[in-house]
Amino acid sequence: MTITPRAGAVALALGATLGAGVFTGFAPAAAVAGPWFLPGLVLAAVAALCCAFSTADQHRAYPDAPGGYAYIRNQLGPWPARIGAGAHLVGRAGMAAALAGMFGAYVVPEHRLTAAVGLIAVTAGLGAAGVRWSTRLSVAAVAVVLGVLTLVVLVCFSVAPPENPVTPPVGVEGAVGAGGAPGFDGVMGAALLLFAVFVGFERVTAPRRGDQEFSARVLHVAVPVAIGVALLVAGAVGAAVLRQLGPARLALSPAPLRDALIVADGRWLLPVLSVGAAVAALSSLFFVLASARRTLVGMTETGDLPAIRAAWPLDVVSAAPAIGAVVALPPATALAVGACGTAFYYGFTNASARVLLQEDRTWPMRTACLGLGLSVLLAMSAPADALVITGVALALGTGLLALGRARQAVVVKAGRR
Repeated sequence: MTITPRAGAVALALGATLGAGVFTGFAPAAAVAGPWFLPGLVLAAVAALCCAFSTADQHRAYPDAPGGYAYIRNQLGPWPARIGAGAHLVGRAGMAAALAGMFGAYVVPEHRLTAAVGLIAVTAGLGAAGVRWSTRLSVAAVAVVLGVLTLVVLVCFSVAPPENPVTPPVGVEGAVGAGGAPGFDGVMGAALLLFAVFVGFERVTAPRRGDQEFSARVLHVAVPVAIGVALLVAGAVGAAVLRQLGPARLALSPAPLRDALIVADGRWLLPVLSVGAAVAALSSLFFVLASARRTLVGMTETGDLPAIRAAWPLDVVSAAPAIGAVVALPPATALAVGACGTAFYYGFTNASARVLLQEDRTWPMRTACLGLGLSVLLAMSAPADALVITGVALALGTGLLALGRARQAVVVKAGRR
């Protein structure tokens, strides 16, 4: 079977996208916005579309640069790039932890932590061994995941929901679900959490060295289609689980799709759901860890990190924070930290895209301006604990880089004497 470039680009993007956001993101989103998380999903899609346009244009301007860190450095300078790289690595660690936690919750619920840590270790090992997620493999993975999600939606809409949905006690997280509209802050918080649904687009807009490249003409079709498909799929799944569980019970669910199937008398589909969740977790995690490794490669090439000849230490460095996040953070918090760090990173990426020369653009500059504003707004709408964790991790990472640069300057100065 021949795969056209546009179809291949869409499959690669969806293979890196349909993961933790779709399988677990609706629960924390319902906890902050009740049933109003669905408008937040649309806002997250608009932000992702602007960010995708920015990364596509920057990759076209700097095709040999190792990712967003290098784009920011070329356009804004070293220190914005270091802060952006720190935000990216924090975001990747959180997203990897959320994906691994999703795998544990759906595939091995009796041993969630062990399964989550094992998945990260195995995926990092495959990456270190040079294994790549090909286009054909992405097509197969996307077909499996979309097929499973379609079954979930059909079952949830074919069976009437329970007449008396569960309502949590006053003060329990998720109680907003029974109380009407949560206001602007709640919708924005849900949009930040559901931003995780869309953040795999860099797999095609800014591919790694050696990966398949796509022309601007292909991306002008493939990027909107990929994000549009992700929006439709996520919207259908979100509406389906909301229908069966109600906003309050959804907010308390560690595995919303599984619980929705149980309520809808779809237990027979749980093994199939486990397969879909496993495929989605592995497909997305491959991209997340490879993306973190790419940023580390860029930092070694510019001297922000020590040069490393072997490849495997970077895979270890990419996986270690993710394993730490799995052990230390609940899955919902890990997802929020991942989305918050990623949104901050795209704030810097959009800021650097704004100053690209006109001849380097294939999208209007207004999309970068809108992406910048939405990225910052989404990041600042994160739950308080996730915002604090992201800020502390970003400050520590930037501080360590500053100390490393200062020490390197002292060594160079002493050598000249």
